[in-house]
Amino acid sequence: MSESEPVRAYTVRLELQDEPGELLRALEPIADNGGNLLSIFHERGNITPRGHIPVEVDLEATPERFEEVVDALRENGVNVVRAGAEEYAEELVVLLVGHLVDTDLSDTLSRIEDCGGASIDDVALSAPDGTDELSSARIRMDTHAGAAEQALTTVREVADEKGLDVVEPLAGGGDA
Repeated sequence: MSESEPVRAYTVRLELQDEPGELLRALEPIADNGGNLLSIFHERGNITPRGHIPVEVDLEATPERFEEVVDALRENGVNVVRAGAEEYAEELVVLLVGHLVDTDLSDTLSRIEDCGGASIDDVALSAPDGTDELSSARIRMDTHAGAAEQALTTVREVADEKGLDVVEPLAGGGDA
């Protein structure tokens, strides 16, 4: 590592498939590119909206090495949700109401994340009358700086296409 660059601690949030060897496949690019592992939090009991396992890795590296680590992870096919300077700037919470199960909730979530500026952190589905009736889903997502409106536009478009209602976050801190 270059002596002119300070070593800093970073947290990388990953999503891995629940298959043997996936954690090792994610850790190799870190070691191979000069990252020093500090800790690994493998949340095997949790599942992300896409059915993957969330993993948080704390590591030390110079800023240049850290960028190389993140690039190598992506090149290795590892889904990097959060990494250093790419941290999300704003949290949005929306509520979708309608026939969420019948209209493929997994597809809805994937399309929201595919807008490029958002990452879904949490989904809470409520279907009190079973999957054949109306249900609701609270979706908590993180967005990159300046991408909140793009994410909301995507939510509105997908909801409109699928006949779902959207309850959006209140603007300006929720003043009534």
